[in-house]
Amino acid sequence: MKGTVLTFTKIADLPSGRGRAGIIHTPHGDVPTPAFIPVGTKATVKTVLPEAMKQLGASALLANAYHLYLQPGPEIVDKAGGLARFMSWDGPTFTDSGGFQVLSLGSGYKKVLSGEFSGSGRADYTVAAKKERHALVDDDGVTFRSHLNGALHRFTPEKSMQIQHHLGADIMMAFDELTTLLNSREYQVESLERTRRWATRCLAEHERLTRERADKPYQMLYGVIQGAQYEDLRRKAARDLSAMEVAGRSFDGFGIGGALEKENLATIVNWVCEELPEEKPRHLLGLSEPDDIFAGVEAGADTFDCVNPSRIGRNGGLYGRYGRFNLTRAEFKDDFSAPVKDCNCYTCQNFSIAYLRHLFKAKELLGFTLATIHNEYFTVQLVQGIRQAIIEGDYLAYRDKVLGDFYCGSPLRSHSG
Repeated sequence: MKGTVLTFTKIADLPSGRGRAGIIHTPHGDVPTPAFIPVGTKATVKTVLPEAMKQLGASALLANAYHLYLQPGPEIVDKAGGLARFMSWDGPTFTDSGGFQVLSLGSGYKKVLSGEFSGSGRADYTVAAKKERHALVDDDGVTFRSHLNGALHRFTPEKSMQIQHHLGADIMMAFDELTTLLNSREYQVESLERTRRWATRCLAEHERLTRERADKPYQMLYGVIQGAQYEDLRRKAARDLSAMEVAGRSFDGFGIGGALEKENLATIVNWVCEELPEEKPRHLLGLSEPDDIFAGVEAGADTFDCVNPSRIGRNGGLYGRYGRFNLTRAEFKDDFSAPVKDCNCYTCQNFSIAYLRHLFKAKELLGFTLATIHNEYFTVQLVQGIRQAIIEGDYLAYRDKVLGDFYCGSPLRSHSG
């Protein structure tokens, strides 16, 4: 079984820009694109049942190789029949390589990474530099300590592929080195070459494991493009990974990763997508805010993932047409109307904002569930709306309306109308 096995079908293009609507075909079903892929880090979207994720419109879920490697272990997931069966999810699945986590959770640079990925550009290097580093990168791989118990572990490209093959997701990511915007250009060049060599090793191990596990459904492997904010490095990475072939095996799609400042997001994604083949899908890692998604789609990204909808929900934040607001505000104490006016999600159709506020104030976990359901629904439906608008030819009107309301309106209007 050689080359690109699973296919991407393009259905419609944006008249301007690189955006498109299409379908990613996997053994566990199709993923209509553009699509938001909710994150189920440890084989679960926190506090939400799998059937609820299906009902709110999710076409696929993403789990994390690092976390599942540490607990319960990839062999357990393999024995269960793979990630989808283990988590009782009837649909396609993605896994990331673990590269982000070994270099953020274990590196001593979490504050730096968090600051950069927030788009503030004001990460505190001094704080991070004083922390003990728990991840060490060399040309062969990364040695790191578990954030759970401090135990020493090592990831190499081969190890990441072995873990992800055992997890059995439909779409996997190649192992890459995550850099930050604080790294020098010289280090970015060195790191990019390391990631290129690791990508070659990932393809070779992927080919070996695909042959060894021929009785399993084929798993699509994406190469991950780094290069920070440098146009020449981003374009080089995209060209290198597009042309890469090992034993007849090439990448089935591409992930766009690394440190991206918000104001440069569209520019960087556009550089990359100009170099990538049209017939293969592109995944933008770690973004979910409406303006970022529109920018990514227009630049050519097909799928997106992020923990924000669930994380914000667990902290009492709700997305609505006119922005994001906090449901624990005092004025909601005796407000028995829907949390978000005119929302068709399970939460808004069945519960009042007074009830959700009560759950959070009482520290009842059902509050996490209901807020997460709403936020995942909001994000999934937003991107489905983008897809439909591309197909119907009214994308610009849809974008301007959505972003105009979300960023220019009063957030509480989402609740009160």
